[in-house]
Amino acid sequence: MLCKQSLVTLLGGLALTFAQTSSEQYPSQAEIEAAQASVLPHSPVSNVRGLAFNRFVNIWLENTDFEAAANDPHLSKLAKKGLLLTNYFAVTHPSEPNYCAAAGGDTFGMDNDDFLQVPANVSTIADMFDVKNIAWGEYQEHLPYPGYQGFRYPESGPNDYVRKHNPSILYDSVTQDATRLRQIKNFTTFYDDLKHHRLPQYSFVTPNMTNDAHDTNITFAGAWSYKFLAELLENEYFTKDTLILLTFDENDTYEIGNNIYSILLGGAVPKHLIGKKDDTFYTHYSIIASLSANWGLPSLGRWDCGANILSFLAEKIGYVNYEVDTSNMNLNETYPGPLSSGDISTFTPNWPAPLTRGACSAGHGILKVVQNTWKHLAATYNYTSPVPYDAASGYNVGVKYHRKLGRGRVESHITK
Repeated sequence: MLCKQSLVTLLGGLALTFAQTSSEQYPSQAEIEAAQASVLPHSPVSNVRGLAFNRFVNIWLENTDFEAAANDPHLSKLAKKGLLLTNYFAVTHPSEPNYCAAAGGDTFGMDNDDFLQVPANVSTIADMFDVKNIAWGEYQEHLPYPGYQGFRYPESGPNDYVRKHNPSILYDSVTQDATRLRQIKNFTTFYDDLKHHRLPQYSFVTPNMTNDAHDTNITFAGAWSYKFLAELLENEYFTKDTLILLTFDENDTYEIGNNIYSILLGGAVPKHLIGKKDDTFYTHYSIIASLSANWGLPSLGRWDCGANILSFLAEKIGYVNYEVDTSNMNLNETYPGPLSSGDISTFTPNWPAPLTRGACSAGHGILKVVQNTWKHLAATYNYTSPVPYDAASGYNVGVKYHRKLGRGRVESHITK
């Protein structure tokens, strides 16, 4: 692979450059050590007031069926401290496309865990946050240095850090920006940021492959989660006005649907909802929509556009969520697209165009950069639906959803 500049850091006005000269997938140990010595984490701070929370912490565990998670004693204890989301769904299988969806509002047909990259003209939540300069960051356990782009670390032996569980690293719009890259950090920086009160307003937290249940089980991950969160929930700086989502990337048994155990925790959970259950239909896209609604941010124009919003936040903005009949819904696979595996000629060769005009659930329009980049193209999918579907391939066609509006009016739809 040709040499390229991969990271630039600024320290005291001195520009330091680290050139990644070997494969992006597996940089040499010498390159890793050089980056560890020179690349500094970037921890921007902001304080943009939100309608329902001022900080959001997204924590993902791995590959566990709803019932298995519900029966774990440590997760049950945590659920009593917050609000259990009983109807929250991952959007596909396997892992990587779910993480991809969390940052960009689409899977782009991804149906594998390969070394894949989304082109720079596709916007992410980083672009969304930049509208109001809302600080964001990722904390990836055992990431060797900020912005590491390798496939895994270490590159041999038991699994630890893996790229497929890192949402932002999948996007060129992040990896081609040296500042954004340094906002992808490890757990050492998390505790340092916590200590010095410089946590971002949005963070995505990925435990290593042992702690997230991927290479262990839910008993191990449940115990880790309780230990990790119990102390944090007692930290006033961390938990005040903070909304924490503890969820999973996907379930384990593909045949039974993709409903995943999810808990909202933190000081931003309304007191009257603590220990209760919320049966509203949500997906990973609902989190992007809720972030937009909370901070008054425009949509990415993808599946976040029509996604249901966290119910107590929806009430604040006067949005009515859809009720979805999940009996005919299939979120166990994805539709064809440019990142589908196999013979690419059998799939959609072009990158799907987002919605550039119209209203989205959060009520703040669509990002200007999205409008300007894609304005000449019609949206590839009906992104105003709360359920992802593709009429061309027949994926998720026939799913019914409706909502009850004022004066007895009912708005009904079916994906087709």
